Amino acid sequence: MYRSKGLNMFDMVSRRGFVSLSAVAAAGLGLAGCSGNKTSEPTGSDAGSAKASSKKAVELQVFAANSLEKALPEVQELYTDQTGTTFADTQFKASGDLVEQMRAGATADVLITASKGTMDDAEAAELVDADTREDMFVNDLVIIRAEGSDTKVEAIAGVANLDGKIAIGDAKTVPAGKYANQALASVGLYTGTEGDDGEYASEIADKVALADKVGTAASYVSTGDCVAGFVYSSDIFRYDGIEEAFVCPEDSHKPIVYPGAVADGSEHADEAKAFIDFCLSSKKAQKIWAKYGFELSA
Repeated sequence: MYRSKGLNMFDMVSRRGFVSLSAVAAAGLGLAGCSGNKTSEPTGSDAGSAKASSKKAVELQVFAANSLEKALPEVQELYTDQTGTTFADTQFKASGDLVEQMRAGATADVLITASKGTMDDAEAAELVDADTREDMFVNDLVIIRAEGSDTKVEAIAGVANLDGKIAIGDAKTVPAGKYANQALASVGLYTGTEGDDGEYASEIADKVALADKVGTAASYVSTGDCVAGFVYSSDIFRYDGIEEAFVCPEDSHKPIVYPGAVADGSEHADEAKAFIDFCLSSKKAQKIWAKYGFELSA
């Protein structure tokens, strides 16, 4: 799935097709009724339709995984241009932190996490409407080095032989860290299979530099504080100063899936669901996701 910087992106085939008329209507594009050549003010159901069409577009609050902070704003701008729906200051944080914010009472309309596990937590806490949950994107786990570095990593186990620190997201809140630990577990360098339930092997225990988010892990590598780090393939498109050293095999960790759902209690639930549908069906949106290394979930 991974695409190197500089390659031309192409349209991905959506598994959904176009947004349904009902979803578009929910996004604020209701059609006013008309009858023959009458010019009088609409009444009854026609009046209701006219009122809906003139209603001010809503503003959505989105909570999204940190790794989406480059691609998502471009898709939101596209959606605003097409529908008039606007967005509040989108919160980009580690998925676990977003769920904790919602537990503490933070209000949102849409939640997009970087792992099924964190969305499971949100669903179990009744923070999202389970009926609206969708697997949206997939990603790859890569080991990175500083751009132009001569650091070589030809296998996951090779990080144990590196002379320097290894940046890994804190698995307690950073899904990329859990995936990294799962990959390390596959070669005996971590003791837990889930990624947040074990310890690092003695060969690397003193080398691990925990990061509060995947962007911090990328920064540690780009500045030279760490010689290597584990991030998503999409992060190479987001951050300067890093490049791919090795792509972790898909069977070394659980599938990297980004689920999205409408927040429970959202005052704009229909519009929020319409936006999720748009992300998965719009050809123009798909080009944006591809540009930043994301693919739609099959």
